[in-house]
Amino acid sequence: MINSDSKIQLDSSWLPYLENEFNLPYMQSLKAFLQNEKAVGKTILPKGDQWFNALNSTPLESVKVVIIGQDPYPTIGHAHGLCFSVQPEVKPLPKSLLNINKELADDVGVNNQHTGYLQPWAEQGVLLLNAVLTVEAGKTNAHQNRGWERFTDKVIQTLNEHTEHTVFILWGAYAQKKGKMIDRNKHLVIESPHPSPLSAYRGFFGSKPFSKTNHYLVEHKKTAIHWQLP
Repeated sequence: MINSDSKIQLDSSWLPYLENEFNLPYMQSLKAFLQNEKAVGKTILPKGDQWFNALNSTPLESVKVVIIGQDPYPTIGHAHGLCFSVQPEVKPLPKSLLNINKELADDVGVNNQHTGYLQPWAEQGVLLLNAVLTVEAGKTNAHQNRGWERFTDKVIQTLNEHTEHTVFILWGAYAQKKGKMIDRNKHLVIESPHPSPLSAYRGFFGSKPFSKTNHYLVEHKKTAIHWQLP
């Protein structure tokens, strides 16, 4: 882990491309920042063993779809290292997630209103990657511009270069800016407004990202994502 001097706890598929990042000055600076935040008593979310949950749940060779979020939920008990996802017991669901579920129902007839726990998606090859992997409890965006963005840019670069026919789902201007490097001749990029209540009615609803994703995957001889959650 980044907050430990022990071996990096990262799925082995990512290590050839990401391991060296942990030795670079920006990541050492990020490590020092996080250690200091903990030392002064601040609560960092999610828990340390979940910071890299997205990468550990979806090994590089398994990635078929990438959804890019911004940073973890700042409410204690919500975030577990996958963008947009909350832990199984969380009710009510965050509003953006409710809108994602609404579009799922309209697009492919899937009813996920009972849960916001997206871990089963991750285990099918949907990389649920936040741009920033930690946050201070109660303070949205508290860890922006500390180094995580550079690390997750490297993740996206790795995916762009070392996977084929991957679907990148970019909701909102922040994700779309982060996805500028993606080769659109090699991969499918699906863009729409963010599912937030502030923007969902500007084009997120009706954008049909889930059916578009599965159509593309099947077209390229990959298994479709089973969007229905248990």
